[in-house]
Amino acid sequence: MLVFIIIGLLGLALAVASLLLGDFLDLADGALSGTSLGAGAMLFGATGMVVLSSGLEPWVAYPAGLVVGVLVIVLVNVLLKRLKAGDDGTPVSLVGAQGSVTSDVDRGHGEVSLDAATELETRLAFSDEPIEQGTRIVVVEQHGARVKVEPVR
Repeated sequence: MLVFIIIGLLGLALAVASLLLGDFLDLADGALSGTSLGAGAMLFGATGMVVLSSGLEPWVAYPAGLVVGVLVIVLVNVLLKRLKAGDDGTPVSLVGAQGSVTSDVDRGHGEVSLDAATELETRLAFSDEPIEQGTRIVVVEQHGARVKVEPVR
């Protein structure tokens, strides 16, 4: 039983270290990462403890823990690869996008709703000239999350 506790705690330490410090352990071109090995070791230990606590013999606990640990390692690696392959955070230029003013826009502030497919919410906006609510606009510049707009002519 002590073996499962030690392996589980080592797995927990490895998983926490990998999450806090980044994946510093990367083996076989990303096939094994510190996060996945830590999660696998934690569940190996947890599975072994559950099997032994159920009154079964150690010869059942080791293979059961191994099967669950390997499945978790594979699952975590698949999830990490999908997460890394995602395109979240890719900057999208909004220059040329059209929309409408939802709150009067002037030199300092205002709010617009854009028709762009990537935009689900309103954006903070500013303009060289005052623009009234409901006016159709086009984005002429983008400054981080804020956009400079002009009325559509």
